[in-house]
Amino acid sequence: MLALEVRGVTKKYQGFQLKDVSFQLEKGYIMGFIGANGAGKTTTIKSILNMIHIDSGEVRVMGKNMVEHEIDLKQEIGCAFGGIDFYTRSKIKTLTDVIKKFYKKWDDTTYRNYLRRFKLDENKKIAELSTGMKVKFGLALALSHGAKLLILDEPTSGLDPVARDDLLDVFQELVADGEISILFSTHITSDLEKCADYITFIENGQIINSAEKNEFMESYRLLNGNESQLELVKEKLISYKVNSFGFTGLIHSRDFVPSADIKAATPSLEEIMIYFAKKEEETNV
Repeated sequence: MLALEVRGVTKKYQGFQLKDVSFQLEKGYIMGFIGANGAGKTTTIKSILNMIHIDSGEVRVMGKNMVEHEIDLKQEIGCAFGGIDFYTRSKIKTLTDVIKKFYKKWDDTTYRNYLRRFKLDENKKIAELSTGMKVKFGLALALSHGAKLLILDEPTSGLDPVARDDLLDVFQELVADGEISILFSTHITSDLEKCADYITFIENGQIINSAEKNEFMESYRLLNGNESQLELVKEKLISYKVNSFGFTGLIHSRDFVPSADIKAATPSLEEIMIYFAKKEEETNV
């Protein structure tokens, strides 16, 4: 069963549009959702949650149409957004007492376990929390009502490396039994290299690629060579940078004929994003 299916979602704004966005997430897996600032990640997430009215397309969660079954499905979805401020003068405890009333399956024991794990003091006011602590509070809320699909927009932003690593462990524990699925957007691509099963890459409102993580990375090659070798592959490169040693460029694996002279390696997710962003810049010049 698919936890999430996004089919042909289109949304036009002045100066930006989502164009026929489609991808799917199977139950029990983590999908990393990547793209530069302004590429359309948050707009896509808001479309999934029916927070904005899409022009065309469909979103299905657990096989049900999101627009038709929104109230029931939102009991099954846990959300956490980086950069959202709660009412700052309230204590954690006060806010939780309000929020938990909205969820039929709220579990106090689970919530208290996450407070302990995240070292959150429920008597602290929101204004006293660091950025990382606010993120953890948002996650504790998202994880405490039996959600089967977690939609997390930049959940690791503002966390130090140790806290981020702990959070990634939490995500992997959650999906281990095959019941919970996670869609996780982030700029910190190294986090996804540690924990994601699938990667979906959006650029300028369009899905560039959505695939199993290793398959996604293996579908590109990062080339290094001298300037004369650049002329041999230039036309097929997604984009490239020239340096004192020659050039470094990104190419689709299907377009690269291995050569003894040109060094080829599997790029990181970050390198893939950087070279696509460079292509986008060149197109807009």
